[in-house]
Amino acid sequence: MAEIHAMNALDTIHAIHAIDDPMSPAGPPERRGPRGHDGEHKPPMPLPDPAPAPPAEAVAPLMRGVAVLHRLTEANGVLSLSALERATGLARSTVDRIVATLARMGYVRLDGRDATLTPRVMELGNAYLAALRLPALLSGRADALADELDESVSLAVADRDGIRFVHQATRRRAMSLSFRIGDLLPAERTAPGPLFATEWTTGEWRTWRARRQRDPQNRGFPTVPPAQEPPGGTAAPDDFERRTTEAARAGYALDDQLIEPGLVAVSVPVRDPRTARIACVASVVSHTSRHTAADLRDTLLPRLRTAVATMEEDLRQAPPAEPGPTRSGLAIWTGASKQELGREFVESLARGLTVLTAFGEGRAELTLTEVAKATGLARATARRALITYEHLGLLTSAGAAGEGPAHRAFALTPRVLSLGFPPLSRTSLPQIAIPHLRALTDDIQETTSLAVLTESGDEIQYTARALAHHVMSVDVRLGARLPAGRTTTGRLLLETTPAPATPTAPADPAPALPPAPYTVTDEELEQGVRAIAVPIHDRTGRVIAALNAATHVARRTTEECVRDILPALRSTASRIETDLHTAARFTRVPLT
Repeated sequence: MAEIHAMNALDTIHAIHAIDDPMSPAGPPERRGPRGHDGEHKPPMPLPDPAPAPPAEAVAPLMRGVAVLHRLTEANGVLSLSALERATGLARSTVDRIVATLARMGYVRLDGRDATLTPRVMELGNAYLAALRLPALLSGRADALADELDESVSLAVADRDGIRFVHQATRRRAMSLSFRIGDLLPAERTAPGPLFATEWTTGEWRTWRARRQRDPQNRGFPTVPPAQEPPGGTAAPDDFERRTTEAARAGYALDDQLIEPGLVAVSVPVRDPRTARIACVASVVSHTSRHTAADLRDTLLPRLRTAVATMEEDLRQAPPAEPGPTRSGLAIWTGASKQELGREFVESLARGLTVLTAFGEGRAELTLTEVAKATGLARATARRALITYEHLGLLTSAGAAGEGPAHRAFALTPRVLSLGFPPLSRTSLPQIAIPHLRALTDDIQETTSLAVLTESGDEIQYTARALAHHVMSVDVRLGARLPAGRTTTGRLLLETTPAPATPTAPADPAPALPPAPYTVTDEELEQGVRAIAVPIHDRTGRVIAALNAATHVARRTTEECVRDILPALRSTASRIETDLHTAARFTRVPLT
C-alpha cells in the first residue's frame, strides 16, 4: 500500500512540473484579519486575484454574516463595531444589523461597543464535528496516548491545501501548544500536510503552488508566524514536494521546526477502512528540549503507529450513526424574531445559519428536501442557503455534473470550524459564567458567585463572581477557599457529589441522590450573611458547580430570598448550562 501511494504522489508531482502554472487559484484567498498572530491590529491582506462572483441565487446577507463571524474569529473572538466595519468593508449600519441578529441568536454578545463571540456559536462547528464522527470515535484513544507518552497528541483533517485540528490532547506545561480545535495551518509547515498531499490531485497541487507563489510567508494563515528558514531545522516549506514523496514511501511524516523554532512533531495517517483513504492524521507534538524530530521518529513513532492501528479498528467496528432529533422550530423562531425586532433583525441571515445546524451525527449528508424538513424552512429558502454555502466553501456536494441542488447530497466541510470555534475551544466554566453572573447581579442587586469543590472535598473554591454595589456588601474573593459544610454552595455540592472511589468500590457513575433544588444558609459562615445556591450540571447531568447569591440579613428574609432570588438563580443556571453543554460537546471545559 505504501508503494502505491508513493507512485501516486510521484506521478502527480511530475505531472505538475510538466504543466504551465497559471496564476488562477480555484477559490478566493483568505484575507488577513484585523489582528496578526501577535495580536496587533493590521490591515486585511490585499486580494491579488478577484474572487469568483457569487451565484445569482446566493444570499448576500448570509455572506455578510459569515464574513463578520470570520473576522471575529480571526480577532480571537472580540472586535469593536467600528473595527468590524473596517475589517469587513461593510457599512456601519449593515454591521449593526448583522451583530444585532447574531446577538438575538445567542452567537454574539454586545459588551459596550464590542462584539464578543459566545459559546452558543460553537453549535455550528459542533454540527460539523458530529457529522464527521471522528472526534467522538477516536478522541479517547488520542487522550490515552497523550497520557501514555506525556506529550501532546492531536487529530487533524485536510482542508483544501491546509489542515485543521479536530481534537487536541494538550499537556499543560510552561512551554505548551497554543493551537486550538479549528485552527487552520498551511499544509507545507506541518507533519500531517505531506500525508494529506499524497492524495492530492493534479489540480490540488496546482492550487497549492499558486497559493505558495502569492503568499510565500503564509501571511494568509493568522494562526502561524510568517514562514522563515527554521534555525536547526532539516526542511523548509518549499521542500514540501520532496517531503510528500518521502511520506508516501514511509507512511509517516515529521515536522522539524517548520512552524517555529523548537516545535517538532511526528504524524501517521488514520485510514478509513471502507475506502483506504486518509480519514484524519494523528500527531505527537513535542519541543526540542524534550525530543528532537529524529528522536520522535525513533522512540515514539512505534507507539503512535500502534495507537493508530487501534483507531482504525475502532472505525472498522463503529456501528452506523443514529440521527438525533432535528430542530424544525427554528424557522418559526426566526419569523417571530423578525416581527419583534423589525429591520434590526436580518431574517435571511438567521435562517441561513440554521441550515448548518441541520447536519450532525447520522446526518452527514443531506439533500435539499432533508435540509428543508430538518429546519422547517421553505425549499426555496434552503436551496439558496445551500448554494451560498457551497460558493463560500462551507459545503460540498456530490451528484452528476450539471445537476441542480435538488438532486445532490450536501456535506459540511472543515471550514465550518472557522465560524467562531477556535477562540472558544479552550474556554473555561468561569469564562462562560461571568457574563451571566453580571446580568444576574444587575437584576437582583446582590453579589453572585460560582464555586466548585476542591480535590479534598471538604472545601469550596470561588471561581467567578459579580459584586453588587452597596455600601455594605458581601465581599467574595476569587480563588478563596472556605469550609464546604459552612457555605450554601458547599452544602449543595456535598449533597450532590458522588462518593469518592475506595480500594474496594469505584466512584459512583452518577449522583446517589437527586440534585437538591436549592440550599440556603443563614448566618452560618459569618454573622449577617444569608445566601442561597442552585446547582450547575454538566452534559451528563452531574453537578459540577454551584451558583449562589449572598445578601445581608437586614435586606432580605429567607422567605424573600426564596421568593425573589431563587427564580432568577435557576434561570441563570439554565443559561450557563446551555452554554456549557454546547462548549463541552467536543472540547474539555476546565472548571477553574
